[in-house]
Amino acid sequence: MSIFDTLESEVRSYCRSWPVVFDQAVGSTLSDEQGRQYLDFFAGAGALNYGHNNPLLKQPLLEYLAADRVVHSLDMNTVAKREFLETFEELVLRPRDLDYRVQFPGPAGNNAVEAALKLARKVTGREAVVNFTNAFHGMTLGALSVSGGSMKRGGAGIPLVHATPMPYDSYFDGQYPDFLYFERLLDDKGSGLNRPAAVIVETVQGEGGINTARFEWLAGLADLCRRHDILLIVDDVQMGCGRTGPFFSFEAAGITPDIVCLSKSIGGYGLPMALTLMRPDLDVWEPGEHNGTFRGVNPSFVTAKAALEHYWADDSLEKGTLAKGEQVGRALLELTQTVDGVEARGRGLARGLAFQRTELGNQVAAAAFERGLLVETSGPDSEVAKLMPPLTITDDELARGLDVFADAVRAVAA
Repeated sequence: MSIFDTLESEVRSYCRSWPVVFDQAVGSTLSDEQGRQYLDFFAGAGALNYGHNNPLLKQPLLEYLAADRVVHSLDMNTVAKREFLETFEELVLRPRDLDYRVQFPGPAGNNAVEAALKLARKVTGREAVVNFTNAFHGMTLGALSVSGGSMKRGGAGIPLVHATPMPYDSYFDGQYPDFLYFERLLDDKGSGLNRPAAVIVETVQGEGGINTARFEWLAGLADLCRRHDILLIVDDVQMGCGRTGPFFSFEAAGITPDIVCLSKSIGGYGLPMALTLMRPDLDVWEPGEHNGTFRGVNPSFVTAKAALEHYWADDSLEKGTLAKGEQVGRALLELTQTVDGVEARGRGLARGLAFQRTELGNQVAAAAFERGLLVETSGPDSEVAKLMPPLTITDDELARGLDVFADAVRAVAA
């Protein structure tokens, strides 16, 4: 048995699906210690939008470390943080006419979500939060309370309260008008629904099964929140930083959330970093009221700044992501026409193939791994094979990976 089996906790999961020891990674390729290469359609669960060891990000990181610059700083002012904030304002916020304050809540997506929930409750004085079916927002208790998966929720060990799930877009397959149930509960004094502090939503539910909300549904949700004085939180941890095309996944819906959660690829290089963005009038924190030891990971500021400068100074990456996403969409549509019981889902480079026979999701992922392709599953029964390659993947790599994926699907599902 290996040291992983004898010493590491049983909680580990990805290594069970991909039982090799990885050693090197460049661009869209990982290599195990035996030298076998695997094309990566996983991208660190969305943390590697710019690929592995991207040289445009690696060089400024190496120079920063070699010069003995500040690495750990909590929330102290540093040159690296200042330069990131200036670049984020210049290249992300100002071009989109977004007026947000930036909070560094801790290194991970659940830190961003916890800060958002806590702030919404502080601002409004209300406890309840509305979430959506099949949502996933993180594994800490507050984030779990607004998540939908029974397996993950079951691990909490205590009741998860002060959250009420509502149907996500297309949950009832168009049988009822959008928000019929939600509006009725809000308007009915006898419904038992406490007026929510906030609604938290993903524009595309990555872990929930690549469920994609229509832009008109998102606009309707924003309007509902505005009319009922409810804060709108968009969790863009996995779908932000260009995963669906635009930098923020909500841009195409024409909405402006009150609070936005970012993590994963905001650090650029796969280094830990998270942001909670809020309207300036919502920034009612007392100094130190929400803190954490690893809010200021300065190497992340360096690579985040480099990523913004190289990929978000113009719309080239956005256009490329949309074009590649259409290529993936066409490949998945072709599979739906030749393989029974499958459905294509997704937007941009967040795509998935859902199987009516739920057991096939894991089988396809295993068959893909055998063929040298890393594919994750998602959905409540792992019934969706999820395709999330780096946004910087080459056309040749994308085409090759799609061929491998199609071969795996036909081998298992035909």
